[in-house]
Amino acid sequence: MLKPISQPFCCGALNACLQLQIHLLRWMCDPAVGATDITKANLLQLHALTSIEADWLWAFLEKSDGKRTLLERVQLLAGISAAEKLALHSWGQSVAALADQFQPNPPEWPQANPAIPAAAWQAFKQLMEAFYTKGLASGLPYSVNGSPLANGGVNRASFVDEFCRVHRPHPDAIDLCVLCGGELGDTPEVDHWINKGQYPLLSVCQDNLVPICHDCNSSANKGKKSVHAAGCFDEWFHPYLRSGHEKVVVDYRLNTRSVTCAAVNQSDAEKVRNLDGLLNLSTRWTKRFKAEYLIQQGDLKRLAEKKKQSQQGEVSRVEIQSLLQTEQSKLSPERPWYEVHCALFAALLHQSRLDAWQTELGLVS
Repeated sequence: MLKPISQPFCCGALNACLQLQIHLLRWMCDPAVGATDITKANLLQLHALTSIEADWLWAFLEKSDGKRTLLERVQLLAGISAAEKLALHSWGQSVAALADQFQPNPPEWPQANPAIPAAAWQAFKQLMEAFYTKGLASGLPYSVNGSPLANGGVNRASFVDEFCRVHRPHPDAIDLCVLCGGELGDTPEVDHWINKGQYPLLSVCQDNLVPICHDCNSSANKGKKSVHAAGCFDEWFHPYLRSGHEKVVVDYRLNTRSVTCAAVNQSDAEKVRNLDGLLNLSTRWTKRFKAEYLIQQGDLKRLAEKKKQSQQGEVSRVEIQSLLQTEQSKLSPERPWYEVHCALFAALLHQSRLDAWQTELGLVS
């Protein structure tokens, strides 16, 4: 988490959608509600919903995946036993209170699925994930601040655009990945920080969605890895609730020409190790570091060869230092891999490295 991470204003719509999911969960888990009670007329009776929300939700539930509608899944869940409904509702309340996990003495975080039949869990999972895959994809019934809106509500594209706008220092600047510092790319991936497959109620949670680059989100790196240790978040960063910004640095090792993901303060060392393991930052940054090192080495070799051919003598230590310092002065935090480049030039300008350049370039035997 090299970059500061902020929630865009349109997260009001995501929070409103989570509340809508909770209303639906509460309705399905009401012991007095059975499968035959899941009707639009009864939905409109829910005082917590506006007519805009109720109309959107009913139309949403009537959508089909080619096998059955989301409404059928709601009816299945409304038909489970009272004890199973209580288990599902209690599980949902704990998961929805994600922010509590980053406060002192947090409540227990659910590590297992609620005690309901496998078919019911699968129906619940598909239903809640659909709020992201279908609902957010096409548009939620909310404006950016969370007010109900019949048409033109926040969707996935507008969320990503707004996130990028908030984190872009200039309208024409390159969009950077807030996790690794590399280029975000033309098609950012929206990561569910906590895996939505295991915690589907968080599929559209404002604290759980963060646009990141493809490499960070790949199965080789973050993918679906856990971001807590057996239900404990104490030694883990979180994009919004416990940011690693200004707590993580890129540190170089001159002898191996590599870099590591390091903690600014020792108290954060375990969190940084977990973050590094989650994203493989040290490995990825070292690859970039070595590639950029070769580029700088090639530039120096070409300079040395040019001077030799023009019979201007050998490149001096002062010239090498001046050239590297000039390149260092051009570094900008608005460019990809800024922190890695800073570590690179700190290494290149290290006293021992400067002393070794002329031998390495073949200028002295």
